[in-house]
Amino acid sequence: MEREKFDIFCVNTGKSLRIDGGETLLEIYEMAKPQLAHRPLCAYVNNKTEELRYRVYGPKDIEFLDITHPSGMRTYVRSLCFVMYKAISDIVPGTRLRIEHSLSHGYYCLLDNPEALKPEVIARIKERMAQIIAADIPFKKIECHTADAIETFRQQSMFDKIELLQSTHQLYTQYHTLDGLADSYYSWLTPSTGYLQGFDLMKYNGGVLLVPPTPDDPTKPAPIEPQEKMLNAFKEYLTFNHIIGLSNIGDLNKAVESRRATDLIKVAEALHEKKISKIADDITRRYHEEGTRIVLISGPSSSGKTTFSKRLSIQLMTNLLKPVAISLDNYFVNREDTPRDETGDYDYESLYALDLDLFNKDLNRLLQGETVPMPTYNFETGSREYRGNTLKLDEGAVLILEGIHGLNPELTPQIKPHQKYRIYVSALTTISIDDHNWIPTADNRLLRRIIRDYKYRGASAQSTIARWGSVRRGEEKWIFPYQENADAMFNSSLLFELAVMKDYAQPILSAVPHDCHEYAEAHRLLRFLGYFLSINQREIPPTSLLREFLGGSSFKY
Repeated sequence: MEREKFDIFCVNTGKSLRIDGGETLLEIYEMAKPQLAHRPLCAYVNNKTEELRYRVYGPKDIEFLDITHPSGMRTYVRSLCFVMYKAISDIVPGTRLRIEHSLSHGYYCLLDNPEALKPEVIARIKERMAQIIAADIPFKKIECHTADAIETFRQQSMFDKIELLQSTHQLYTQYHTLDGLADSYYSWLTPSTGYLQGFDLMKYNGGVLLVPPTPDDPTKPAPIEPQEKMLNAFKEYLTFNHIIGLSNIGDLNKAVESRRATDLIKVAEALHEKKISKIADDITRRYHEEGTRIVLISGPSSSGKTTFSKRLSIQLMTNLLKPVAISLDNYFVNREDTPRDETGDYDYESLYALDLDLFNKDLNRLLQGETVPMPTYNFETGSREYRGNTLKLDEGAVLILEGIHGLNPELTPQIKPHQKYRIYVSALTTISIDDHNWIPTADNRLLRRIIRDYKYRGASAQSTIARWGSVRRGEEKWIFPYQENADAMFNSSLLFELAVMKDYAQPILSAVPHDCHEYAEAHRLLRFLGYFLSINQREIPPTSLLREFLGGSSFKY
């Protein structure tokens, strides 16, 4: 009996297409011929990311994605990582590869074999990667009983993956092979290595840096910008993780199963307190030796700047200083004078949404010991008001300024460098899924923001995800270029926090409707959270930075 044909809808072209059923997405792409900027790497199928070898057996909405889309870029990077792993296995067999985190438009990796870090060997690995890409070798997907996958990984000494699989208790497991070498990634790969083009591999600060291309030109690797302070902040926490024996989710899950979660929480919170105390001591020293009077705290969205500033203030008070907070929001220009973004909307994240001249005049007057009238910004009327509030810095007073522009030199050009202490705060996630699957810091922050927006602002996960792209573009423009200006970096992530946020985030993410684009991101985050065993939040102290997002904090916001 002849099978009945059906229609699929191509979002890229806005047209329906009749197919027989059983065609792959790649075959449908050739039939639909959508106009993309670059070659497709994956696709949304009913607003869920699928690989191009996915076969369609019923009516679907299909949107093809290239490297200019975040899902397309993630697919490219994962595939490039597998090629790197294959090349390392060919050139220096038995070398353990750990892909730690993103850094300077690339991915910082550690190799446990000193031979592999010699410049001539890295050059051979890079050459082998180019050969693998030129050979256009397919990535083959395998689905099998988890016990069989564990045996495959055991033969390759991939014990990190074995621990993860044993702790998640799934009956079946999917992984890929490349020319006989097995590896697993928590989402899809390109159909073959030939889909990859530009990349670079270089020795970098005790490891190697894998550099994918920019979305604008897939044939060229992205430019490298040194981020030594950021890397050192990561390394410090990676060393801490190594000492306590937790590097991957499998390690964390084992700790949860063995009822060691409470101890982990205590140690991680103590590390935060120790770091904050150390920064406060440095500020105090600079206050007495150099006359530092202003502390500028910057960082991206949901990095925990507010709780950090409150805990820092407490530590400064124990050092006999008097922290005084000023809100940069009160220096917004009147609404009609606010710059606009490329869509014509008010750009409140722009540095020039602030009255820089007035702000610097007030700071200088405060530093000279004057009593200064303090403005208040009325968000309802969109105008600055003076309500009789004044401020004068007493002996021992230190100004605390928290805001996204804190490290931008243009914020305080009239303030002498020795009078300023600059701090960058971000959630630098140092636990990985496994050796080859890192957890992006942006995902950590997005989950924090989804929970906070839902709990305190009545916002759905759908609306938070919809705004996230704009938030990220603002960070790229106004925050990240200045992070290396910091005198101190504070990693606000907590080793256990994703296991705690899981139970909060899952119901919020599950409420995202399937018929919207944001469902793809919600589904991706839910799949990622599924790797964690839950940790109950009751053990988290009320002063924890995580309480800013979960609730139950002893601080007032």
